Amino acid sequence: LQNVRIDPSSISFNMWKDIPVPFYMSVYFFEVLNPKEVLQGAKPVLNQRGPYVYREFRYKTNITFNDNDTVSFLEYRKLFFRPDLSNGSEDEYIVVPNILMMGAAVMMEDLPNFVKLLLSGALAGLKQEAFMNRTVREIMWGYEDPLIDTINALVPGLIPFKGKFGLFVELNNSNSGLFTVYTGRKDISRVHMVDSWNGLKNVSYWRSNECNMINGTAGEMWPPFMAPTSLEFYSPDACRSMTLVYEQSGKFEGVPTYRFVAPKTLFANGTDYPPNEGFCPCLQSGIQNVSSCRLNAPMFISHPHFYNADPVLVNAVEGLNPSKEQHALFLDVHPMTGIPMNCSIKLQLNLYIKHVSGIIQTGRIKPVVLPLLWFAESGSIEGSVLKQFYTNLVLIPSLLEYLQYVFLGLSVPLIISAAVLRAKSQKTTAEKSPCHPATQSTPPPASETTPLLHDTDALSQDDAEP
Repeated sequence: LQNVRIDPSSISFNMWKDIPVPFYMSVYFFEVLNPKEVLQGAKPVLNQRGPYVYREFRYKTNITFNDNDTVSFLEYRKLFFRPDLSNGSEDEYIVVPNILMMGAAVMMEDLPNFVKLLLSGALAGLKQEAFMNRTVREIMWGYEDPLIDTINALVPGLIPFKGKFGLFVELNNSNSGLFTVYTGRKDISRVHMVDSWNGLKNVSYWRSNECNMINGTAGEMWPPFMAPTSLEFYSPDACRSMTLVYEQSGKFEGVPTYRFVAPKTLFANGTDYPPNEGFCPCLQSGIQNVSSCRLNAPMFISHPHFYNADPVLVNAVEGLNPSKEQHALFLDVHPMTGIPMNCSIKLQLNLYIKHVSGIIQTGRIKPVVLPLLWFAESGSIEGSVLKQFYTNLVLIPSLLEYLQYVFLGLSVPLIISAAVLRAKSQKTTAEKSPCHPATQSTPPPASETTPLLHDTDALSQDDAEP
């Protein structure tokens, strides 16, 4: 138990501090094949492109041990493109929605018409259209866009950032917030459980206290001796706590594991699963509105290809093929230690687009939750770390258990032999003894000269005399 605590003296501390597991982020884009037709009200036709694979390195800094059995830290991620593992380069062009323009249009829908007409004129001057053709690198890591300054000039604070715009611009070389978790030194059942995130015990993104709760761990390790029920973790990317449920037991490279997967209720709406009403008052199940924690942009998250979602979402576009094998997330955890052995966390980013009156660039686009991309963050323990893990947690315990039965098997004849030798020893000792119990077991026969009988006869004669 001491080796799973967050303590510099524990075996698992360096694994927790600088995660040795090679993580890879695989990104798949949805290219819009018929942008002109979509502007006229047609159903979007999508083509999946990728994967574009990035090697991900994670490390912790600002590690501070606190007096209340907790430790605070910042975890950073660095991503490096791996062309040898990718199906395409970062310089490839892909047609996708103009995320800034279409997002701003929906955000401004309820503003006065003259403001929307001003924006529409500014968009025409900047030659902005509903769809754009940009490289993977630009979409991922950002591009300069004068539209940012234009929108902020018309509606101050609508887009509260400057500089480049990219879907992952804040992911690389950045941290996921200040986590404070329990070390387990006083209570091992609390190890890795989150005490606070950015100093908060609860977030304020959602519409119910239950949905705003920060539950579980930071998503890296869990307390030991896990039950085959469920596990929880807080995801800053999803702005919420998530619960995965036990699916089955198995083995990863010989190490026993519990597999946890996402239940169908994870992104269900409040109608299908009432506790989720605080997350998303959505018409369909299978998506979650994250606009409240994403600068109010009309962004939704879901499983890839709308897996486990309402068929209405799948059928609103062409080109999606949801399947459990390719699109379901999972975690394989060693239940004795709470350490993940193999995992693949998958999420899809979607943009809600539609015709907005007053902004002519939106054409006659029908309302649709349009998939932009999906990504999988995957990793598994391998190499020397796996070998050490297998030796310490599988091989040695199995060997000790085997030796236990060997010793038990050997001890039975030894005990019997000892009992036999002891019995023989006692018999030999008894036969050599001068006061053998057999000579005393039967009293000598009585005779008339026995004093007791003599005295008794005498007493009888005296009693007989008057």
